Amino acid sequence: GTPQWILINLKSPEKLSTLEIQFQGGFAGKDCHLEAGDDPKNLNIIQNFYPEDTNTTQIFKLDETIEAKCFRIVFDTSTDFFGRIVIYKLSLYS
Repeated sequence: GTPQWILINLKSPEKLSTLEIQFQGGFAGKDCHLEAGDDPKNLNIIQNFYPEDTNTTQIFKLDETIEAKCFRIVFDTSTDFFGRIVIYKLSLYS
């Protein structure tokens, strides 16, 4: 079901400027957004992004580099009828 998310909770703050995601075609997230902050219970929405339904690696550059301890990638909807999302690769870059 949706929404689904991935929470990345680091030991210390790190900078983030780019997300790289590879989905399985037919099981991609869409209408997504990135949240960030220092506490997983108190995150702020940083930016929306809109992946395509493809199995190629997709790169999403943030409007601004952010620094935080916690990052949550939220998939509000899915290209799959049942809401399934399959990720082959997820990379975060500063």
